[in-house]
Amino acid sequence: MDEKKISLRLEHISQSYIVDNKVFDAVIDVSIDVYQSEFLVILGPGRCGKTVLLNMIAGLEKPVDGRILLDGEALNGSDERIGMVFQKRALMPWKTVMENVEFGPKLKGVPKKERREIAQKYINLVGLQGFEKSYPNELSGGMKQRVSIARAYTNNPEILLMDEPFGALDAQTRYAMEEEVQRIWQQEKRTVIFVTNNIEEALYLADRIVLLSNCPAHVKEIYDIKLPRPRNTVDSEFLRLRKEISDNTDLAL
Repeated sequence: MDEKKISLRLEHISQSYIVDNKVFDAVIDVSIDVYQSEFLVILGPGRCGKTVLLNMIAGLEKPVDGRILLDGEALNGSDERIGMVFQKRALMPWKTVMENVEFGPKLKGVPKKERREIAQKYINLVGLQGFEKSYPNELSGGMKQRVSIARAYTNNPEILLMDEPFGALDAQTRYAMEEEVQRIWQQEKRTVIFVTNNIEEALYLADRIVLLSNCPAHVKEIYDIKLPRPRNTVDSEFLRLRKEISDNTDLAL
């Protein structure tokens, strides 16, 4: 990225909760610039505050301090320019793949023929052509996550948030989905913010890695990953970076 245009800016974001009549700090003073079309990975130990940070970007929670800017404008609540893929796939079991994927445009009043064309484009993109009439209970875990990704893209977001989307998958399916989401990103070139606690996954996918501390989360380090794609997980530089980041990562509480 020779000319880096800032798509999203987090300025001194903090989040706290009241737990048992005491203030519990989850995120403290996080500032990050996210560039247009980049694949940014937020990495940190389990329960460190990664999802809290993502929820604030998505507008699901309001920070107690700081502000979030999208295209230079302050975000106040959820914004249709930001889409989200959760680890727990919130598919509607009574709807087919097509009906799940087209749901967003349908809510917006997009005519059936047009929304079906949009949905079919992304069903094809995630490799699920032929499964349009299938129901979620007829799909594997990886296929369900593909439906979730297609549904998020169908809403045409500028930024796609992915909250540990492959954490519940078996290792082989996880590797396949990492390759798949990278392929989709390279084709679509939308900004992706991807949350994980897996260092190898972060290195495989990221343009940059934001390493968070243990809770309360703050930015420990930002790594600019220059490894060529597709990445080789046994390459000497990949292994060196994995060790460097591992040594700098807090143990989960």
